[in-house]
Amino acid sequence: MKLINIGFGNLVSSDKLIAVVSPDSAPVKRIVQESKSNGLLIDATCGRKCKSVLITENNHVVLSAISCEAIQNRTEESEEHKDE
Repeated sequence: MKLINIGFGNLVSSDKLIAVVSPDSAPVKRIVQESKSNGLLIDATCGRKCKSVLITENNHVVLSAISCEAIQNRTEESEEHKDE
């Protein structure tokens, strides 16, 4: 199991991630609202602006204050360290 740092000491299992998307579009905002009403939203922004939304395979939605690009880089770095 590989864990990805999504900011402020919060970690997410890369094995469970389906997508990392920008929070700006209307469909993503709808997904966030639906997950909040269903009790499946995890806010890991620590009070900062949400810059990415992580969607997991068990329908949980995680909000992060780290950009999608930064999460991608951290995922690639963890995969490189796994190969070593």
